[in-house]
Amino acid sequence: MEQRRTRHRERIALLCGLLCLGMAGLTGRLFFLMTCRADEYSSMATELHQRERTLKAARGRILDRNGTVIADNRTVCTVSVVHNQIEEPEKVSEVLSRELSLPAEEVKKKVEKYTSREIIRTNVDKETGDRIRDMGLAGVKVDEDYKRYYPFDEMASRVLGFTGGDNQGIVGLEVEYEEWLKGQNGTILTLADAAGVEIENAAEDRIEPVAGNDLTISLDVNLQQYAQQAALQVMEKKSANQVSVIIMNPQNGEILSMVTVPEFNLNDPFTLPAGAPPADPDKKQELLNQMWRNTCINDTYEPGSTFKIITAAAGLESGVVKLTDQFSCPGFRVVEDRKIRCHKVGGHGAETFLQGAMNSCNPVFIDVGQRLGVDGYYKYFTQFGLKGKTGIDLPGEAATIMHKKENMGLVELATVSFGQSFQITPVQLITTAASIVNGANRVTPHFGVETVSADGTSVHKLDYPSGGRILSEETSATMRYVLEQVVSEGSGKKAKLEGYRIGGKTATSEKLPRSLKKYISSFIGFAPADNPQVMALITIDEPEGIYYGGTIAAPVVGDLFKNILPYLGIEAVQEETAVHLSNP
Repeated sequence: MEQRRTRHRERIALLCGLLCLGMAGLTGRLFFLMTCRADEYSSMATELHQRERTLKAARGRILDRNGTVIADNRTVCTVSVVHNQIEEPEKVSEVLSRELSLPAEEVKKKVEKYTSREIIRTNVDKETGDRIRDMGLAGVKVDEDYKRYYPFDEMASRVLGFTGGDNQGIVGLEVEYEEWLKGQNGTILTLADAAGVEIENAAEDRIEPVAGNDLTISLDVNLQQYAQQAALQVMEKKSANQVSVIIMNPQNGEILSMVTVPEFNLNDPFTLPAGAPPADPDKKQELLNQMWRNTCINDTYEPGSTFKIITAAAGLESGVVKLTDQFSCPGFRVVEDRKIRCHKVGGHGAETFLQGAMNSCNPVFIDVGQRLGVDGYYKYFTQFGLKGKTGIDLPGEAATIMHKKENMGLVELATVSFGQSFQITPVQLITTAASIVNGANRVTPHFGVETVSADGTSVHKLDYPSGGRILSEETSATMRYVLEQVVSEGSGKKAKLEGYRIGGKTATSEKLPRSLKKYISSFIGFAPADNPQVMALITIDEPEGIYYGGTIAAPVVGDLFKNILPYLGIEAVQEETAVHLSNP
């Protein structure tokens, strides 16, 4: 019996020991939580009883080179309801349905839904939002928000791009500089009960949003409007599908204007143009993508005779041709088994290389290409930066489509030499041409200049790489002279402007398939010819009637220069053309 009582006491003692040990552990754990993790659990408790509403940050503005705002923000409102605070649900439903132009049943379902917060509508104009707020309806919340606004509607639509419902960039500069423009959203924190429903009249905590950085770009509103007007006029006159214009500073690659008409309304980017056929959702999206497409950078084309600038520069730099070299044009060249014609059916007869350039004679440039050979042509094609992309600060740039070196025979070399059988983008063409005449330094085309924080305290200058020297200064000077002669006495005479020295090159390229007989007419010009400060490229897609670049494209650039050169401070001079130094 005594033995049994002893065992019983031992068990009780063991149990008490275990209980004491457990209590000690719990006490230690409690002490640890109350001291070491107090802040963490306090935060979790707060979150449990808080509900947050987002305060969107104002997106940074986009400004042109003169400080004109071309992308801004408008205040809009988000209207929502808190179920347990609503005192008159029928009245709330009726008012919100009327003021927000929403179906009554849809609003009623949201008003009666037992949630902490139910959004009725976003992007409500401020006037309507203020009117709803002033009604003082219990349980109705009106929070201010921001919506992107473009003061010039259609201007530079494919350059600027636009934002979506979440105020994030979708295309153009808006998406390219998203990280700079977007800002940091804030929050409104409100207390909630155990059911997660906001407590009426409870104090709110606010974390204020931080606005995004402003972006200054090289585009000039006045030049953009000049160019857009000129493009629209020629598109209407020639019933063309599309007309594009790029204006660039050839010395540093800054793009002063980029136009593709017809443009679209940036404030209504999801509406197809008037007259567009009805389409199912998938087809509509395809049509919208096409409408937003920037053909200056996203699409390639056969440049035609404007590409003779590249062939001429390569030939002169390599020494395979001099300005005084003699050629003969009977109206064609036979390369292997292919008869390749000149645009002048009867031929140009005997001519120097300079005259061949002025006449835009295909046989002359075929001969130069043959002298260079495939290896030589590829060398300069690569050296000029034509194989890669330009690196422009816009999304979706297309790359050059060129024959593989091993697949390039004499016929392919012949057609490439005058701008056919391969494709480049307009921005690649103007960039390469600019780099040839600016003293031979490869530039990076760009829009971005600098970003500035909302409070103006932080300024970030945007830098762009230089591709280095691509030619000698002598060859660059020779090319400026050659292209000035093209305008003063050659195929580009319709771009001639009294009192100004203009250089340039015409082109008329046949689209694929050739059987359709559809053309792209173009002209690239620069001024002053001896020290280029501005360069412009125009492409006219499928003009009706006369389609020669020298006839319909060159005069557009001439008229454009007539307006913009004085604006840029480039004064007229009496000197007609420069006397060219020797080109041995």
